[in-house]
Amino acid sequence: MLTIAALAVLVGCWIYCILAIAAALRHARMPGYRECGTPAAISILKPLSGLDEGLEDNLRSFFEQDYPAFELLFAVRQEEDPAVSIVRHLMSEYASVPSKLLLTGEPPYPHAKVYSLQCMLDESRHGLIAMCDSDVRVEPDFCRSLAAEFCDQNLGLVTCPYRAVPGRAIWSRLEAVGMNTDFHAGLFTAVMMEGTKFAVGPTIVARKSVLLALGGLERVKDYLAEDYMLGRIAAELGFVVRISQYVVEHRIGSESMVKNFSHRLRWARSTRRSRPWGYVGQFFTHCLPIGVMAALVCHELWAALIVTVALRAASAWTVSTGILRARIPWLLLPLQDMLGFGFWIAGFFGNSIHWRGQRYILNRDGTVQLAN
Repeated sequence: MLTIAALAVLVGCWIYCILAIAAALRHARMPGYRECGTPAAISILKPLSGLDEGLEDNLRSFFEQDYPAFELLFAVRQEEDPAVSIVRHLMSEYASVPSKLLLTGEPPYPHAKVYSLQCMLDESRHGLIAMCDSDVRVEPDFCRSLAAEFCDQNLGLVTCPYRAVPGRAIWSRLEAVGMNTDFHAGLFTAVMMEGTKFAVGPTIVARKSVLLALGGLERVKDYLAEDYMLGRIAAELGFVVRISQYVVEHRIGSESMVKNFSHRLRWARSTRRSRPWGYVGQFFTHCLPIGVMAALVCHELWAALIVTVALRAASAWTVSTGILRARIPWLLLPLQDMLGFGFWIAGFFGNSIHWRGQRYILNRDGTVQLAN
């Protein structure tokens, strides 16, 4: 009986891997977009706080857009922020690019990023709004490609998949493997199964009219996963939300083990609050750890483990290499799979997180509040 139950669980994992492969291929087969008429003007919003690894090159990639109509808006809290000198240098170097630096002061609510985005949205001049994190790097065709997608007049918001590029630290490399395989496999599978009813950072592009219809970006100020909720609310209001075909680079810094584990645990707990049943269903996405445990408990399933490894490898390659164009360090993949399974389990416990030097309580509806 135990062997039958373990095999049934493994079959569930195999089905998920097959679905992930099908979903990635489905995304790859989406038709391309061509420019239509006058290119839509784009306002790019960049919330900043401190010095990310490679920040200057990240920001430079946005100044070097091959596009006739765009502006760059940056926001920091105080003039003393170390990112200010880099922004001012680039604004001087690329004086022909319309750009502006905002000093927002301290936010009136815990979510400083949303406050910065709202301040920039209020100052923006164009009809398309691209919200990009400071650790994002793009190619010169970023604006042109996204504007072409919005030739579809029904489209309200798109979220860009991202290729995680690690820093030097082993923890950064492991996290990148997880993002490029597990996370995006789940992303494409969710879209195939239920449609796009959410958004993911670190890059979201939307019509300004849609953001205003939501009540502005402050509509999501109480949520830790503000990107997810932005797409979810837009979809609930009837706007078309889509996963873009454009892949950006998400540059992961070289954090220490403690900091890396802290933000990965924060991510797990936030996901559990945002999509509780979906989080439970992630059990079947951890096929390699489950396959190893099943084989250890039921020795008859060692042959089944070979099938599990093959499907896991095929899924990882299809998503990471086939869609994101990211190389897989195969020796790190099993270690990341085990580590990711551990974070998934840990995400079920506790409701507090540490974020930007503060401790917060995660409520059941995904909102956050400062801990007493």
